[in-house]
Amino acid sequence: MTELTRIKKQDLLYHGKAKEMYTTNDPDILWVHYMDQVTALNGKKKVQMKDKGKTNCAISARLFTKLREQGIVNHFIEQLSPTDQLVQKVQIIPLETVVRNAASGSFVKRYQTENLHKFAEPVIEFFYKSDELDDPFLNDDDALALGAATREQMAQIRQSALQVNRILCRIFAKLNVSLVDFKLEFGLTVAGDVILADELSPDNCRLVDIETKKSLDKDIFRKGLGEMVPVYEEILQRLQKEEER
Repeated sequence: MTELTRIKKQDLLYHGKAKEMYTTNDPDILWVHYMDQVTALNGKKKVQMKDKGKTNCAISARLFTKLREQGIVNHFIEQLSPTDQLVQKVQIIPLETVVRNAASGSFVKRYQTENLHKFAEPVIEFFYKSDELDDPFLNDDDALALGAATREQMAQIRQSALQVNRILCRIFAKLNVSLVDFKLEFGLTVAGDVILADELSPDNCRLVDIETKKSLDKDIFRKGLGEMVPVYEEILQRLQKEEER
């Protein structure tokens, strides 16, 4: 019997928009359950969609594993079931880090740029993690003033985000998918190290088919463009096919 087989789910720690997190009998390990819930506009729009949880769980597990193989330290430990994972416990830094390779979403709204205009270099933006404030945009000095992160931690986050971007762009390019932008969250370990956390899925990545320009992410739900789960399943199927090559 391995150590991980002794891990038991205990108390509900957090009920979020897409996941539930539980404590376990190991104080350094959390149990994550991916729900079939879909939200947009910071939870103002919310519905249940069958199989959404297991699809995101499988995609996230694969992407975190691929990142670890490329030297990106992250909180993912193991997938336990179609909808459940074990992750390393971290203290989440209250910043959402958005990496943009092309203009879309709020960037287009703010600056009236052409949608999907490709940038010469990736753009990194920070948003203060607060549903009550609708996750406001902030700069490094704002983050320091709020005590959200130190200057050293911000530098580490930037460096890691750019590394993650390079790796994910390569992964998705093999799937004939363009990674337009994505959101990352980072956490602090007990030792004080900054590592990648949360999830990686079409919920927090904006993905576009290179040939058809079709959205392959939560924009399907946000904009009412059709059924969302089949689109997520398409991303998972492309990942699985690439692994089989």
